[in-house]
Amino acid sequence: MENAKNSTADRELRIERTLNAPVALVWKVFTEPEHIVNWWGPNGFTNTIYTMDVRPGGEWDFMMHGPDGRDYKNRAVYQEIVPLKKIVFNHFAPNFTTTIEFDVKGKQTHLKWHMVFETRELFRAVVKEHGADEGLKQNIEKLVVYVEGLRS
Repeated sequence: MENAKNSTADRELRIERTLNAPVALVWKVFTEPEHIVNWWGPNGFTNTIYTMDVRPGGEWDFMMHGPDGRDYKNRAVYQEIVPLKKIVFNHFAPNFTTTIEFDVKGKQTHLKWHMVFETRELFRAVVKEHGADEGLKQNIEKLVVYVEGLRS
């Protein structure tokens, strides 16, 4: 049994989804700015990508533009990149670590998306104030629609 003191269950978000697309295509839309700019973020958001250096230690700097006209600066540093398998990055302000795993399921790709926030208080604030849980669901839905559009 996992030690409760070391558990992250009270400060994490998880979502899984199988996409009707090969892993090479799904990987591409996660790692190329000209693709990720088209689907990243909750409904109504658009993005400007300044830097996206997909390698360990590489930075991802971008601005999310909200439907309310507000801009949200984002900065992340990639920690681990296993081509066609895994992306791990640390996001700053708010601080959380995201791990995205890509599993081949025939001609489909099964995604496992896991976010762990620095503290339980930060998790609660981001989920309550910014709807991060619903935002993640919307992000996945936008990804599904975008990938389907590329396949047609």
